[in-house]
Amino acid sequence: MLVFVTSHKGGTGRSVTAANIAYRSALSGKSTCYLDYDFGSPTAGITFQIPQAVNGVEGSGPSRGGLHRYLRGEIPSPERLDVWGSSERASLRQRPVGSGSLVLLPGQRNGSEFGFTSDIARRCAELFLRLEEEFDLTLVDLSAGRSYASHIALAATATPSLGKVTARWLVFHRWTPQHVTAAADLAFEAGGILAIGEEYGHEPERLRESLRFVRTALIDARGPEVGHLDLAQQAFLLKCDDELLELARRKGVGRTTQLGSVPLDPLLQWREQLISDHDVQTKIANVRTVDAFVELTAKLFDEIAWETA
Repeated sequence: MLVFVTSHKGGTGRSVTAANIAYRSALSGKSTCYLDYDFGSPTAGITFQIPQAVNGVEGSGPSRGGLHRYLRGEIPSPERLDVWGSSERASLRQRPVGSGSLVLLPGQRNGSEFGFTSDIARRCAELFLRLEEEFDLTLVDLSAGRSYASHIALAATATPSLGKVTARWLVFHRWTPQHVTAAADLAFEAGGILAIGEEYGHEPERLRESLRFVRTALIDARGPEVGHLDLAQQAFLLKCDDELLELARRKGVGRTTQLGSVPLDPLLQWREQLISDHDVQTKIANVRTVDAFVELTAKLFDEIAWETA
């Protein structure tokens, strides 16, 4: 299965959530691959704590390099990094018993966004097809906004060779009026995912059914974490939450199109990293955050979660 993750702009928690989903997928026993298609800022290596891929990989010569060089046709295949064996983090150095493979395909160091061509789309489709045959989950972290990365992914997945491959889209957003509106625009308005997908040959309704939203850094307006607030602030927060629920419903970003949410977690705010069970046991991270990652990962494979309401 191919899963594409995007957001209307940076700072939504898209990449760190996607990396944690990949991590939880591998821990559950599924072979998992993570592609850093954030061409302007290929920093997945930081999240996985792989020193040689902090800002993408260097790569030079006829056979080595990141996704940038592969898509441009400069190398026959992009560099692959085994996260279990490459990470400098102690909890990732050895592959846990029963886990699946966890592989990172990094971007190019000092890489940037680049224009779209039919040859790039063809090479992208070939790569997706190879990874689909090898991995249970291939997760593609796209550049934010209306990017060339999204164009490339939509064009590639519209090719006949990928017609029978399950492809799903996750749009990440914060729980504010600006973010809800922008996420809906990215999905549904001119120049957005559905419109561009149709231009490349996707069937609009099928593409719409493959798209879900994920809310990040969410504060439960009715939960215990707001108990320290003044009563006036609690009331205002509830009012804001109700208004956002109505806005999300009107914009098509409401309950029926929401795959899940990730709570506000200090560790994710202070240091965007994979959250291990050890982090929870030592109370560095909250168990609710891990539960959210596990639930999102399970829903990716749950056909009922993708049924049209």
